[in-house]
Amino acid sequence: MIIYIHGFASSGMGAKAQAFGDYYAKQNIPFIAPSLPVAPALAIDTLETLIQAYPSTETIALIGSSLGGFYATYLAEKYQLNAVLINPAVKPFSLLTTQVGLVANHYDGAKFEWRQSYVESLKRFDVAEIKGVNRFKVLLQKGDEVLDYRFAEQKFSQANLVVEPDGNHSFDAIERHFDCITSFLMGKVTS
Repeated sequence: MIIYIHGFASSGMGAKAQAFGDYYAKQNIPFIAPSLPVAPALAIDTLETLIQAYPSTETIALIGSSLGGFYATYLAEKYQLNAVLINPAVKPFSLLTTQVGLVANHYDGAKFEWRQSYVESLKRFDVAEIKGVNRFKVLLQKGDEVLDYRFAEQKFSQANLVVEPDGNHSFDAIERHFDCITSFLMGKVTS
């Protein structure tokens, strides 16, 4: 099972989630992209419920984009899962203080309230030191207009790292990486 974790103000129905879903449907690989609650603690609780409900005999892997990459880092370390991070947020509690108030969802434009308490709660899920570095593949594009790719490049310097020139926060042409993402996620990696 591959779980796609969307970013801030996004949805499990977003373009990237849909592209991955279409690809994995053709590959006959179980895939889900839940639309997560806004509150970080509830988002993590939702993801942990999904992970814990899946049979322990089956492989579970994560794909996280932006804030979803932050969540995936926490979960991959806690559950020793393989994870692919796409332009991940490294310290979202620093960046997302500017978003406190009403925010529009990128997928459907619906408004939601982002609270200072949510910003603070993100700190609970910060992984200061990556112990299972070989379980991470990190895809970065230098043209990311939202996050400075160098923070993730530094934090994951010992991981399987792909850094591309140009691009954007959504990660231009992610589809060309689907095969290598899948190979990495489905591989047997030891900690």
